[in-house]
Amino acid sequence: MSDLQATGLSVAWGGVVAVRPLDLAVPSGAVVAVTGPSGAGKSSLLWALARALRPAAASVTGTVRVGGSVVDDHDEAARRGVVLVPQRNALSATLTAHESVLVPLLAHRVPATEAWQRTDEALGRVGLTGSEQHLVDQLSGGQQQRVALARALALRPEVLLADESTSELDAGNRELVLAALHEEAARGAAVVLATHDPDAAAGAGAVLALDEGAAAWERGPVA
Repeated sequence: MSDLQATGLSVAWGGVVAVRPLDLAVPSGAVVAVTGPSGAGKSSLLWALARALRPAAASVTGTVRVGGSVVDDHDEAARRGVVLVPQRNALSATLTAHESVLVPLLAHRVPATEAWQRTDEALGRVGLTGSEQHLVDQLSGGQQQRVALARALALRPEVLLADESTSELDAGNRELVLAALHEEAARGAAVVLATHDPDAAAGAGAVLALDEGAAAWERGPVA
């Protein structure tokens, strides 16, 4: 599995600095929480780590490495096993929960039988067994959030970037999701969770606090 490293990483939207230059290292098997109020730069940081920000929209400086190799764009990040779970989920309303997880696996050339097995397993891990055939737009916000995470889990990422993946969940489902994130770390993934939930951050190995784009280690960093 692969470590995630960022050096001098910063993000600006026009003339507004969203993330001031920072260094970050997330070893394989670690969970790092990124905390801070709304607008602190959490989402911008995760999107920059995934190399998912369009140059026309945002100015990103610094270097991102996965497994020691420099990652310059989103396609390369995806090839290196970086998976971003965006805050707004990016699900298609016309697909079922099952299809939302299955289709990306087939696109990654996972054999059909294995893809179905992974899909069922991932949906079960986030408590959605029985809801597989519901269309996305028939699901609640919290259910959609869990489908988006299941889609990422099924891809078996090297690096998992989860943006506010517990924000719309009740206590029971939040615990399911947090358990799944820690299981991914136990599998060897480097996991980064952006959250404003102190309980979600409490179980992380390290906590990086953002405030108006400036980063400070509240706990950690992970060795």
